[in-house]
Amino acid sequence: MVTIRLARHGSKKNPFYHITVADRAAKRDGRFIERVGFYNPVARGNAETLRIDLERFEYWISVGGQPSDTVKKLVQRARKLVTHPESTTVEAEPAAAT
Repeated sequence: MVTIRLARHGSKKNPFYHITVADRAAKRDGRFIERVGFYNPVARGNAETLRIDLERFEYWISVGGQPSDTVKKLVQRARKLVTHPESTTVEAEPAAAT
């Protein structure tokens, strides 16, 4: 079975994730079939935070790929950015009231 998940790269306390299509038995950062995008949660300035090839993502879903919960959320965010290109920045989650 094929899964679509994040593979962690980057240095300590500076994560960078590749969105990969991999066999379910493969290690998290190990062997993969295809990279379909990336997610940089600590991007600053004009750096790109999220990029996903939605056509390839849809292809893998159509042939039985199962996305992780986090990847599902990132794809929803990417689709919003595609439909509303004027808002190129991703807003942070509002802080919980105490």
